[in-house]
Amino acid sequence: MRYLFFTNTPAHVHLYKHAVRTLREGGHDVLVLARDYTCTVDLLEWYDLPYEIYGRCGTTKGSLLSRLPAHYARAIRLALRFDPDLVVGMGGYAAHTGAVIVTPTVLFIDSEPASFDHTISTPFARAVLTPNTFQKDLGERHYVFSGFKECAYLHPDVYEPNPSIRDRLEIGRDESYVILRLNAFGSQHDVGKAGISGDDRHRIVDRLSDDATVFVSDEGGDADLEGLPARPFDLHPALMHDALSEATLLVADTQTMVTEAALLGTPAIRSNSFVGDDDMGNFVELENHGLIHNVTSAQEIIERSSAILESETVDEVWQRRRDEFLSDRENLTDVIVDVATAHGRVDELESVRQFDGDVASEPSRSVGIGSD
Repeated sequence: MRYLFFTNTPAHVHLYKHAVRTLREGGHDVLVLARDYTCTVDLLEWYDLPYEIYGRCGTTKGSLLSRLPAHYARAIRLALRFDPDLVVGMGGYAAHTGAVIVTPTVLFIDSEPASFDHTISTPFARAVLTPNTFQKDLGERHYVFSGFKECAYLHPDVYEPNPSIRDRLEIGRDESYVILRLNAFGSQHDVGKAGISGDDRHRIVDRLSDDATVFVSDEGGDADLEGLPARPFDLHPALMHDALSEATLLVADTQTMVTEAALLGTPAIRSNSFVGDDDMGNFVELENHGLIHNVTSAQEIIERSSAILESETVDEVWQRRRDEFLSDRENLTDVIVDVATAHGRVDELESVRQFDGDVASEPSRSVGIGSD
């Protein structure tokens, strides 16, 4: 069979990379249609995946909107030339391309706030798959799996840490370090949302640097951290998960990397304007299991960070929580491969079930540092 995967962001490359390899090893033809956005192409090259570029855009919303017509035109042209049997993606590009070329499409979705994208994409899909923590009904073709999309590449069955990462970071074996991840907020679902502000960034870096080396990963490239006790994260982006796995703490106003840290057993503090009563189900679930903290202010970040950095048992506690959490979660790569080889007809797959409104977890009080 012939499979066409859409990777619109770097996270999508990670989501599909192992499935693409497995399908190719099984004798199938696979092509990745990629949007040249931040480090997406760097990752495709690093993992040696077969790809074509359907368009480019920067980290601003205007950059994307102005280029949408050209993106669609090229994506459809490339898809027609490849002539796939199944299209796999996460939103409008995949769904609409599949509809135009009259090819079944499977969507993997994990963000409840992206309502507009759901409205314009899900009607064109043969199946829509989400984590079982997803709290929104996407219709009769909505199915769920146990886990998160990050389980496709950070599940213990597929991820092995890089033992050389501390040398690459020039960090001592017993030296604590923190990663501060700053989001560009350039996606469609980020409209009206915000993260850690400039002044708060300074306060946070100053406090974190008292107990650890601070690395800053700035997606937008516009953070003014001159003169602050912090170093840029300047390794290849494919090494970020290895850096996360060894980090003492992640502080972030983004989404994906917080989940990634949790699945690696690294404490994470998340702060942005998505946090609140209507937060996404996966972050509620992770906080309920004591793997992350969702907060709304710089002061809360500082207080939570201090408690984690000063704890002598944090590594042991978080690894235990992580192992317990992942013990009954699916290796999503296996699910993607099963869905693909079933041509998107998922009713008889044991690894998924139809959405029934029964989400995996309800909000509860956050678990503390050592209160298992």
